Amino acid sequence: MKLTPAAVVVIILAAGAASGCATVQPWQRGRLADRCMVFDADGSQVAYMTHWQEAREGSAGGYGVQSGGCGCK
Repeated sequence: MKLTPAAVVVIILAAGAASGCATVQPWQRGRLADRCMVFDADGSQVAYMTHWQEAREGSAGGYGVQSGGCGCK
C-alpha cells in the first residue's frame, strides 16, 4: 500500500494535533508542583547522599542531571 503525499501530510498534521503539548499558565504551576509529584520524600536527604557519593567516588553527575553519563558536568 503506497501513501499519497496528501495522505502523508494528513498523518503528520494529525500526529501534531494529538501530541498532547499544553501551555501551563503561572497560576496553574502551583498545583502541578505539588509534593505528591516529587519522587523522593526528603529532597535534602537525597541531595546530601548524592553529594556524599560524588565525593566518595570522585565523580559527579549521572543522577538527575542531563549529561552524557560519563560523570562529567
